[in-house]
Amino acid sequence: MKRRSNSQKFHHRWKRKLFAVLLFAFCLATFVLMESQYSRIEMLKFISPPLQKPKIAFLFIARNRIPLDMAWDVFFQGDAENRFSIYVHSRPGFLLNAAKTRSNFFINRQINDSIQVDWGEASMIQAERILLQNAMMDHFNQRFVFLSDSCIPLYNFSYTYDYIMSTSTSFVDSFADTKESRYNPKMHPVIPVDNWRKGSQWAVLTRKHAGIVVEDETVFPMFQLHCKKRSLPEFWRDRPLPADASKEHNCIPDEHYVQTLLAQKGLEGELTRRSLTHSSWDLSYSRDPKRRGWHPVTYKLADATSMLIQSIKGIDNIYYETENRREWCSSKGKPSRCFLFARKFTRPAALRLLNTSALGVFSKTTSRA
Repeated sequence: MKRRSNSQKFHHRWKRKLFAVLLFAFCLATFVLMESQYSRIEMLKFISPPLQKPKIAFLFIARNRIPLDMAWDVFFQGDAENRFSIYVHSRPGFLLNAAKTRSNFFINRQINDSIQVDWGEASMIQAERILLQNAMMDHFNQRFVFLSDSCIPLYNFSYTYDYIMSTSTSFVDSFADTKESRYNPKMHPVIPVDNWRKGSQWAVLTRKHAGIVVEDETVFPMFQLHCKKRSLPEFWRDRPLPADASKEHNCIPDEHYVQTLLAQKGLEGELTRRSLTHSSWDLSYSRDPKRRGWHPVTYKLADATSMLIQSIKGIDNIYYETENRREWCSSKGKPSRCFLFARKFTRPAALRLLNTSALGVFSKTTSRA
């Protein structure tokens, strides 16, 4: 009996030791596995970039360089999260290097498949399409802002980004054009007159609408064939008109293309039908005849005052006479100022505005002032 009792005790002690060894081995294996998983997670954090936020693609249509790059340099410095990209359409062969821009943001930002652009010709909208094609290659670009080389930003980057990204719509200045001199009946039936729209070319497009512009193979060819400017001298008030000018349609492609294309696609319900870029078409603004013609007012050094900028920022509605429609501007469902950018400014004018801090690009707040 005593020998059996000792055998049982030994057997129990052996089972307890085995259980302890197995428990220890299990705990050790669990610890090693957890440590391995933790190390893997930490390694992934180290090698993986942070989550990329949607970006705004700024698309500049320029003759050559960006003369107001100093204003844009301050503006882009306001972003620390890589929320923008830059594309510049200049004349073919032009390179934006350190000798041609003082802003690192613009170095080598020219696109390599640019074309020669003539004002009032379909080449202008072709340049827009080329810019969009290049910008669409970056899948993080979710908004596409068209800007001229004479545009300045009115607010800081954060305010501008939030304003544009807070809505799912494109900003496209678009209204019915009832003047017979613009629409060419030869466009019918591909482009019915009921879909004919006019507005500013300085649009802000969503990725969906940018894709529609890039993929368009119907409306653009009609513009190439039938939308051409009348053969008038640029400052026509000072020169006699051509004898046959009345027989020509005065169709400026970039003032009609995007608007008409999106109307043709039945997408006007997805638009905020106004531009975010201010242009002054008040031809009485200057007594200098060289500053009047087919183009908006150009602001020179003497014009560049805080009062001018505040007057532009203070605009909160736009009236469209042909549609008897007043567009009250809003952002995030609340009343807001209408414009984020303004044109046309000379380099001395922009420098003066920067030196006097008249622009809001230095401010880190999102004030609407």
